[in-house]
Amino acid sequence: MYSEDYSEKQADVSITDLDEKYPATVVVSADDATILERYTEKAHNGHLNVAARDLEMVMDKIMSISAEQAKEILIHAIEHHRDDINFPVDTMDRIILLVDGPLSYGQDIETYDFDLKADACLIHYFSPYPEVRCVTDPYDDPAITCESFRVYMLAIAWTMLSTGVSQFFIFRQPSISITSSVIQLFLFPLGKLMSYILPDWGFTFRGTRYTLNPGEWTYKEQMLATVMVNVANASTYVAESILMTQHLDRYYGYTIPIGYQFLLNFSSQYFGFAFAGVLRRWVIYPVRSIWPTTLPTLALNRALLKPEKAEKINGWSISRYRFFCLVFILSFLYFWIPDYLFKALSTFNWMTWIKPTSHTLAVIGGSTLGIGFNPIPSFDWNILNYQNALSIPFYSQANQVIGTFLGGIGIIGMYFTNFHYSSYVPVNTNELLDRYSEQFNVTKVLTNGLMDEAKYKEYSPPYYSAGFMMTYGSYFAMYTLGLIYIFAKEWKPISQGVRDFWRALVTRRSANYDAFKDHNSVLMSKYKEVPDYYYLGILLISFTLGVICVEVYREQTQTPVYAIVVVILATFVFLPPIVILRSITGWSLQISVMSEMIAGFMLPGNGMANLVLKCYGTEAESQSEGFVQDLKIAHYARLPPRAVFRGQLVATFIQCITSIGVLNWQMANINGLCETDQADKFTCPGLKTCFSASVVWGVIGPLRTFRGLYSLFAWCFLIGGGLAVVCYFLSLKFPKVFRYFNPVLVVGGMGLWAPYNMSYYTGGLYLSFFFMHYIRRRYVAWWEKYNYVLSAALTAGVAFSAIIIYFSVQYHAKTISWWGNDVISAGVDGGVGQQTRFALPEKGWFGLEPGEWK
Repeated sequence: MYSEDYSEKQADVSITDLDEKYPATVVVSADDATILERYTEKAHNGHLNVAARDLEMVMDKIMSISAEQAKEILIHAIEHHRDDINFPVDTMDRIILLVDGPLSYGQDIETYDFDLKADACLIHYFSPYPEVRCVTDPYDDPAITCESFRVYMLAIAWTMLSTGVSQFFIFRQPSISITSSVIQLFLFPLGKLMSYILPDWGFTFRGTRYTLNPGEWTYKEQMLATVMVNVANASTYVAESILMTQHLDRYYGYTIPIGYQFLLNFSSQYFGFAFAGVLRRWVIYPVRSIWPTTLPTLALNRALLKPEKAEKINGWSISRYRFFCLVFILSFLYFWIPDYLFKALSTFNWMTWIKPTSHTLAVIGGSTLGIGFNPIPSFDWNILNYQNALSIPFYSQANQVIGTFLGGIGIIGMYFTNFHYSSYVPVNTNELLDRYSEQFNVTKVLTNGLMDEAKYKEYSPPYYSAGFMMTYGSYFAMYTLGLIYIFAKEWKPISQGVRDFWRALVTRRSANYDAFKDHNSVLMSKYKEVPDYYYLGILLISFTLGVICVEVYREQTQTPVYAIVVVILATFVFLPPIVILRSITGWSLQISVMSEMIAGFMLPGNGMANLVLKCYGTEAESQSEGFVQDLKIAHYARLPPRAVFRGQLVATFIQCITSIGVLNWQMANINGLCETDQADKFTCPGLKTCFSASVVWGVIGPLRTFRGLYSLFAWCFLIGGGLAVVCYFLSLKFPKVFRYFNPVLVVGGMGLWAPYNMSYYTGGLYLSFFFMHYIRRRYVAWWEKYNYVLSAALTAGVAFSAIIIYFSVQYHAKTISWWGNDVISAGVDGGVGQQTRFALPEKGWFGLEPGEWK
């Protein structure tokens, strides 16, 4: 029987050896029509769930491979995917029985022979993962047009539009943006239109025709335009957070010259671009890095452009494109109900309706003030899909929600025991309060932009809510836990990636795909790669721009050059495990708090430097993840790497210019920007978190925080490190338990608070269980064909509807006042009446006595 102690001699087969023996590019037609017909019938009736368009290729492979070759491939698959959480358990169980032989498999010889070859061919010549097979092709045609004039024309136009809209509405609550799903819907008809109206004007150079109109709008053109817009369809972190926090009088009140804006924006954005290229060997080429959040994007574009043969799947015969259109229309129409006509269906805080004046009930079950322990929290897809319910694997959702639930229990304990005076603060706010129950005013503790000890001791320490304490404590534990645990679990691929990167630098002729021989990498190896020194060159340019920025604009940055070097190096150490985790689970461990702490230790009392260094750390991490995710889309779609490189480079440049332009218009033309009573709801909720963080970790500093009232935070690092060691050794002893239990995800879930609560995660868990577990296991063919199309259609419908609703009935408010809209804000959970457990004492302040805080 095949088991864990299977002899190493038998199982020691490298993927490179397998590819040399059974090349993925060879197609052999079956000579025996009878066998082919019989096998095809089995393919339709058995477990071989592939689209009709791919069946011919797969059947050719099945007919051309021998049983011995198939068994060798499956042995390698068992060894390679034994601890792979995304590899289907039923497939693993089946291929183990297949390797053991027909007696263990329990089927007749013909069925055994077919199933043996079918599983081997799907794994080796397609993909080991059904979710990847349903959005990719097992073949490629390099002659298909990809990089064209019309791609750049459309992508640049939509990048400007989407970045402009995102930047303009980023300070609004709620914000408005044009999602990539909506943009894809417009790219498709506009691309088709350009293929009809543009003239065929061009020239031929070295045998290649360059023309305005190369013919029919292709799938690869659609995907390249999508990748370009994807990477740049939002405002930059510099424009949406850092610059406005520095500029506004209610925060720091500094002048921010245009040159400073551009230097900070360009240098921080392109740091992420450069890191993405370095990360390719860890999270793009490895087959285990499936990047689940990319799959709906691929599914949507396939529905729009890929032709389908008629086929009946679990009783459904509707095509992907028609299914998408139907769901999109229904989603567009339905969203008017929870977003405008019946808002209680969105914020469904029904538990608080029982007794609206009850503070305790609002804290426990409230969706706005409270922690959201509500079994039926919403009927709004925008909330139900907050954690990508139909794309992130169910085990990942479950781990996170378990952690969030445990965090909620901890918040209740802290709040109702008045832990660190949290009963005087709203239970789950992300705003820092002073001892007078007002927003912490940093200008009262600053002199010449730096911390003034005397003013601080006279004014107040900052006080956290229970939810904010849970968020920060979880982050601190998660950093040490994640770094140690992921490095230990993924040491082999991380170390291999380092060796491959070094070999590519010292050996120019070595190809990036030399160590990766899965089917996707084999198909992509036909294209010229982007050399690593291209990305290293961008890294050097970005660093140079950063040095110029902090040296020329010292008043605005107050940051030494060495501090940027330290933050960037620390970020790069964290990046491989963080991005590996996201590529497998779909969840991101954000390191913005780590950047703030490092800056606070290096430059205590300096809020401006903290903002600047946080910008570099956050952008290097978040942008690299965004760029890498789109590189994986390009990998799946077989886009030439150099075309993608040029496209991302151009799109990022346009994004930076557009975001700065819109930001300056906002500062000059929007009255009362970021005031709580701003007429058009430009109240800047995100800036509160950004400003609060700069106060805590910059002005006050981590040393005062860890040595003072919140000393428990310092212990969280030790707790996380100890938990990592314990969990790693337990995972070695109990591998089946730790196959689905991931401590990093659980602790990460504990940090998903302030201002969000359980209302944003409970409904998504239900949907994830139904679609990503139940349907995926019981109705595989239906799930492969429709699941990601359903997710993309619902999201696109909501996004398009939100934009129409805002400009038609919300920008110039046309309110509908009735019970279904008013009930959510009629009680304590809606902001009416008692908002904290304890009221401000008669003496006028709460907390530590004057002189007690450090």
